[in-house]
Amino acid sequence: MNNPTILITGFDETLGQNLKKQLISQGFDVIEANGIENVLSSLENRRPDLVVSGSFQKNINDGFRGTKEIRRRDRQIPMILIAKYSSEERVIAALRAGVNDYLKWPYTEKDLVASIWRNLSELCHQPDTNSKSSSVCRDYGQTMIGQSKPMREIKAYLLKVASTDSTVLITGETGTGKELAAETIHRQSPRHNKSFVCVNCSALPENLVESELFGYNKGAFTGAVAVKPGKFELANKGTVFLDEVGDMNSYAQAKILRSIESKEVFPLGGKDAIPLDLRIIAATNQDPEKLMTEGKFREDLYYRLNVARVHLPPLRQRKEDISRLIAHGIEKMNRCFNRNVKGLTDEAMTTLFRYDWPGNVRELMNLIEASFINQFQRRLKLFEKVPQDERKHIVSTLLETKWNKSKAAQKLNWSRMTVYRKMEKYNIIEKRRHLR
Repeated sequence: MNNPTILITGFDETLGQNLKKQLISQGFDVIEANGIENVLSSLENRRPDLVVSGSFQKNINDGFRGTKEIRRRDRQIPMILIAKYSSEERVIAALRAGVNDYLKWPYTEKDLVASIWRNLSELCHQPDTNSKSSSVCRDYGQTMIGQSKPMREIKAYLLKVASTDSTVLITGETGTGKELAAETIHRQSPRHNKSFVCVNCSALPENLVESELFGYNKGAFTGAVAVKPGKFELANKGTVFLDEVGDMNSYAQAKILRSIESKEVFPLGGKDAIPLDLRIIAATNQDPEKLMTEGKFREDLYYRLNVARVHLPPLRQRKEDISRLIAHGIEKMNRCFNRNVKGLTDEAMTTLFRYDWPGNVRELMNLIEASFINQFQRRLKLFEKVPQDERKHIVSTLLETKWNKSKAAQKLNWSRMTVYRKMEKYNIIEKRRHLR
């Protein structure tokens, strides 16, 4: 994966440029968009990992219109609000609008970066069931891991392929990293500044193939209330990745073949073709030659796709890479769970080397994550064993801190926004007594 992408919106030119420099210096990719239409277009065309929004209006309702619209379009993307005017009423309004965290202007760069990583880490534990390419924790900055002979050869070949514009067919068992190989080709190619669009071919219903891949015009069918570009058009000038292309039915194969050959698409309800300039990378966990023999895969499509061929070996054939993969997985989970695990015991390493890993690298990474989750759950139980009544514990902490939400959040090991969210949930209202 590339570095986390942050969308910033609601800042004037000076403040926006300063914020952009801060985020880039911390290793983030930044998209700027102002005006709700531009923001929603950015969400549609290149979905960022997190949104940082500025609110500088005194009127609460004016400050959250854009935020509410973003949340209506995307229920999962984390949103951080930086507001000039702060009050408990405004924080609660932000919470109700769908904001995940709230910082008061002027903020510190340290607090902002901490909030970004905290929200990205929280997103790690909310799988996106609508997207096969989403993992439980996105592996930001991931590269092909391994220095075994097969992996060295594959990485060298991927670099050669990336320098061309040839169509690529990637084969390999489930969990060997076919999508990562495709992204590596894209990142190293002349198209790296353009979109990389993944299509999960195995999940495409036959009646939605054309609308999903080629888009549609307003009025093309009942419910088509606006123009929607398809995956191919979204990938124009960039790369489209057809994942598990071997699972497509013959109808879908024919539609894709026509677009590849003609280098254009016809949106549903449209009269004119849209020309395409994109690179095609396809992948399958099946044997494409066997599928052709069985009549399940079109020969003409196979020959269109099989220009440059990459085969990823199973993990059992490159076990010398397991140590590096484990180290990488532990580093990734340390970041997600805010831990400092150094490694595994010799006994555990021996056991992992003896196993044949039918699920390959994905199975290994899932095992490491499961280990962290079990540790995390044990820590939660230790934390929760004292206060059985959460509402009572929150009120007690607020009283201890004299209703200082920031100090209460620190004692509870939560973000300030979580404190407000819990107060809203349990209808906790601050009552101040003025003593004479």
